Order: sequence, then C-alpha cells, then structure tokens
Amino acid sequence: MKTTNINFIGNRNIALIFSGILTIISIASLGVRGLQMGIDFTGGTLIEVGYQKAADLTTLRNTLDAEGFSDATVQNFGTTKDVLIRLKPQEGVSNVDLSTKVLEAINKTTNEPASVRRVEFVGPQVGDDLAEDGFLALLYSTICILIYVAWRFEWKFSVGAILATLHDVIVTLGLFSVLGLEFDLTVLAAVLALIGYSLNDTIVVYDRIRESFRQMRNKSTEEIMNISVNVTLSRTIMTSLTVLLVLVSLFFLGGEVIHNFSIVLLFGVFFGTYSSIFIASPMALLLGVSPEDLMIPVKEGAELDGRP
Repeated sequence: MKTTNINFIGNRNIALIFSGILTIISIASLGVRGLQMGIDFTGGTLIEVGYQKAADLTTLRNTLDAEGFSDATVQNFGTTKDVLIRLKPQEGVSNVDLSTKVLEAINKTTNEPASVRRVEFVGPQVGDDLAEDGFLALLYSTICILIYVAWRFEWKFSVGAILATLHDVIVTLGLFSVLGLEFDLTVLAAVLALIGYSLNDTIVVYDRIRESFRQMRNKSTEEIMNISVNVTLSRTIMTSLTVLLVLVSLFFLGGEVIHNFSIVLLFGVFFGTYSSIFIASPMALLLGVSPEDLMIPVKEGAELDGRP
C-alpha cells in the first residue's frame, strides 16, 4: 500500500503559529466574555408540562421567546407528550409565579392547554458544586494522562500529549465563548469525551514513532517522526471521518437536547486529529526527544546467554 510523504514535521512552525493564534483568541474570549453557563451550573427553575398529543417544541420556543423568556431551554422529557422547560433565575419572581407565567404563555398559542407536572428549583450552590466537580474531573483526567503517557513512553511525549489535549479543549471552549453557545452538563460530558478521543489519536502516533525509533537507526529524529505520522495518516483520517459521519447525523437529527453536545465533538474531533499530527509530535521534538530515549536497554551479559 502506498504511503503518503507529506512533510508535517517540517511545517510545524506554521502549525504552531496558527494554533498559538487560536489559543490566544480562545483564552482572551474566555477571559472577557466567559462561557454562557446553563441552568445546571447557574441554578434556576425547572418546569415539566404534559400534553395529550405530541408537543411542537419549535412553537413552544418561539412563544416563550416572544413572551420574554428568551433564555428558556425546551426539550422533550421521556415522551413527545412531555416537555421540560428550564429557566434561569429571575430576581423578584417566585417559582409559583414563574411557572404560572410560563403556563399562561405557552397556552396562548395552543388549542390544547398544557398541564403542569412538577416545578423544581435548582439552587446556585448546586450549580457551583457541579462546576467545581467538572473542573476537578478535567484536572484529574489531565494528571492521569500525564502519568500514563510518561510511564508508557517518555516524559517528553507526555508533555506533548498534554499540550495537544489542552489545545483541543481550550480552542473548543473558546469556540463556545465566541459564539455564545450554552455550556451545560452535556457539553461538559462532550469535553471529557473529546479528551479521550484526542489522547487516543495521539497515542497511536506516539506508538508508531516508538517502533520507528527502534527500527530506523540511519535517519534523523525529525525524519523518523515525519515517516511515522505519514504511516498513521490513513488510519487517523478514516477513524475521524467515521466519527464525523455519526456526529453530523446527531447534529442534524438528534434534536435540541444534544445539539451543543454534537457541536463540541464535531469541532473536537477535527482539532483532535489536527493536534495529533501538528502539535503532539512537534512539541515532543521541541523538548528534545530522540531515539535514545526509547531504546530498549541492553541486558548486561546478554551475549553470553546463548552459550552452553
């Protein structure tokens, strides 16, 4: 099978400059605009209503938006007849008054009135706890990645894998900040899944580099790494395209509930593939990794083991 011969490592400076610009923009946006946190993190009111027939979610969203509830999240809950409405906190309005206003608003444009099933309030303390737990999950997963890659390969590869993964996470979160998309628990779950995907792609490339280091003794480190990236390129592209096909289907057919979830993974898979090629390996090279770092140590007296 013919292998590509693209000079990925030789063009690393262009890729690193491009990634640096994206990272700076993302960090600046996160620092200035922040993330539009969902009710899971900010607290708010949850209202469940029921209908005799399948509810039209698009009509409900338009109605609530017209009545001043533009931040409301509307989704099916269990069946198409049950609807879950999430609202962010509103000062000076009790849960009872808020649910009454919402019910009056959605019943204005429907022939069949909705019935309230339950009204719950999510306090800000719960949201703070979820945000803290989410941050800790990201931190612990990053530490575990660092330890695993350092144990399996070499600490320079470990740092390269962490930087590549952080690049993917920061740029993806920056996208959410720039576009003003809502960040909720489903998005956090997608970010954690993105970390796993990005790491898996990077490990495949690193594994090939390790094998090439031990087999190719007459080539430079840069040449060996470039050959390794090209060898794994077809596998990387095919895996990414397969995942992207599923995510595109989820984006267009999955509904409002997992819309942002699919957006995270769509961009995350793209940047994860990009970083495993242009960030992970070049960063390890900049840190001074060489074939000697991954050579199998020669056992003293090994030449005598075969003698009688």
